[in-house]
Amino acid sequence: MSPSHSSRRCQYVICLAGHIDHGKSAIVQALTGGTVDRLPEEKRRGITIELGFAHFDGEGCGFALIDVPGHERFVHTMVAGASGVDAALLVVAADDSVMPQTREHLELLEMLGVKRGVIAVSKCDLADEEQLQIVEMELDELVAATFLAKAPRIRVSAQTGFGIERLREALIKSATAASERTINGPRFRMPIDRSFSPAGQGAVVTGTVWRGVAKVGDTLELVPAGEVVRIRR
Repeated sequence: MSPSHSSRRCQYVICLAGHIDHGKSAIVQALTGGTVDRLPEEKRRGITIELGFAHFDGEGCGFALIDVPGHERFVHTMVAGASGVDAALLVVAADDSVMPQTREHLELLEMLGVKRGVIAVSKCDLADEEQLQIVEMELDELVAATFLAKAPRIRVSAQTGFGIERLREALIKSATAASERTINGPRFRMPIDRSFSPAGQGAVVTGTVWRGVAKVGDTLELVPAGEVVRIRR
């Protein structure tokens, strides 16, 4: 028996990847109206250092966007953000084209088993048609042997809003076509994306629940350390 609409999985996670300063954070803001750069240093330097989170709704579902750092010094954080996502959005700036971290992030997405995605050619307001054609050719070569070979490719400008709605539609279609995950099961499982300790609150972790249900008062095991923890709130 197929699941009813009310029981259908309707929360999806999309990872953004790409070279530093190619406009990932600006695209997230255009899609969601929010910002993902929350640290003072991120706002001061204009780059993403830690994982950033935002979301939008569409087709009756929720879509969480994880904006990962594009700088080579923060690749380990990018790996944490890309684990367990439903689709990826690879961002390549029209005025810069394919760069070292573009290739590196795509390789990491392949290694992590991401199967679906969309390509955004960003900052199209800063490039003429000849430059855009060069970027398209370099992208053809880059993704030819990857999971993005036949992915939708959308030209966008976060500054003018050009292409943003088309990009939103493509992301919804790509994420919702991902293989269903078994969300019911006797064991609770949540890969941790990040952790921090606000004053007086103890350890706080964020992540995507893959399976099972947990509630206040339950005890869980933190692996691989084997430490037993209790949910306080």
